[in-house]
Amino acid sequence: EVQLQASGGGLVQPGGSLRLSCAASGFAFNTYGMSWLRQVPGKALEWVSSIYSNGGDIKYAESVKGRFTISRDNAKNTLYLQMNSLKPEDSAVYFCARGPKGLYSSWGPGTQVTVSS
Repeated sequence: EVQLQASGGGLVQPGGSLRLSCAASGFAFNTYGMSWLRQVPGKALEWVSSIYSNGGDIKYAESVKGRFTISRDNAKNTLYLQMNSLKPEDSAVYFCARGPKGLYSSWGPGTQVTVSS
């Protein structure tokens, strides 16, 4: 069974940082591209970033480029998203998904990120 568990969300002030983690299990993590997505209630799911299976071919949405960094540790079956210079508009539920941008085959429960003073 594919499991993707995101964690690390919370409440942070504007300009602050958070590091999200996604623990993956039930599949060969090191053979899949992975993505981070986010969703604000009532709005469509938004792609944030993707990374190739070997850690290359990294892509970011324009809204987060230069502030967020995606990475992965294939030895630990874990995907990360380092989020710096957070803005209120980054507030959302963040999900990790198996697959590159637009080709998601699984995703798990998200973690809430709230950016507010």
